[in-house]
Amino acid sequence: MNDQRSAAGAPAAAAAVERAAAVAVPEAAPALGGAAPAGVRGRGAALAPVALVVAGGLSVQFGSAVAVLLMPRAGALGVVTLRLAVAALVLLVVCRPTVRGHSRADWGTVLAFGLAMGGMNTLFYQAADRIPLGAAVTLEVLGPLALSVIASRRLINVVWAGLALGGVVLLGGGGFDRLDPVGAAYALGAGAMWATYIVFSARTGRRFPQADGLALAMVVAALLSLPLGLMESGSKLLVPSTLGLGAAVAMLSSVLPYTLELMALRRLPAPTFAILMSLEPAIAATAGFLILDQALTTTDALAIALVIGASMGAVRSQTRRAKPRERT
Repeated sequence: MNDQRSAAGAPAAAAAVERAAAVAVPEAAPALGGAAPAGVRGRGAALAPVALVVAGGLSVQFGSAVAVLLMPRAGALGVVTLRLAVAALVLLVVCRPTVRGHSRADWGTVLAFGLAMGGMNTLFYQAADRIPLGAAVTLEVLGPLALSVIASRRLINVVWAGLALGGVVLLGGGGFDRLDPVGAAYALGAGAMWATYIVFSARTGRRFPQADGLALAMVVAALLSLPLGLMESGSKLLVPSTLGLGAAVAMLSSVLPYTLELMALRRLPAPTFAILMSLEPAIAATAGFLILDQALTTTDALAIALVIGASMGAVRSQTRRAKPRERT
């Protein structure tokens, strides 16, 4: 979904996360045609970034299921390397980011974003190699949930986060004590990196045009993972079928979802975004059922319902906040 930052001081970390909520201030969306009523435009502007987040979640979790199938061929670190390297190449070709004219603070933000992205991917695939996909995502999502509680200044967001957390715990089925402790630790570390990713993705989106910052951060993440993947898998990464599957994982799990999430974070407050990330365990469970033949139990279905209910509550809160801005 490496926890060394937790010892750096909780007050400073909390302040940084709280400021992140202000980074992703919704931007005014250009009117299309100008014919739609103000209320319709307000609802559309509020729901558009939510749709981006959901689409990104679907893409990344189905990509993760494909990655699990690829791990016997390339290893966990090899899959990370293929995913990030291919994604970096694609984004560099498509975005052609400008490297001139950026401040030192801009480059520091990109570096932090890339490190968070690389750490998140590396830790998550290490977890997925040791514990089931649904459990790994369930533990990983605790990072964004914690971010939503810390960053939120509204009681209602704490309520939705608590409901989502209940669903996440229920989705675990009370079986976390039976999981490989190393795999569970990797998943929790990935969750911490995921929360960091949310913060620096928002900052990168505001400092760089289009997806330029994402492309540059992806290069940082790929360079971070490259030596690890080569040490673990070596020439196995060059097998054509492995490269093809790796490219598919890169598109599904990196290029498409990160681009969608970067666009969403420009318009969506960080607390709401973090609560919507609670959909990930439900999506992962669905992907596991369809691709990895992991059956859903009644408890899983109830957990998914709780998580989706929390996400719907977050959507309604965001819609209500957008309407007054549209009228002014």
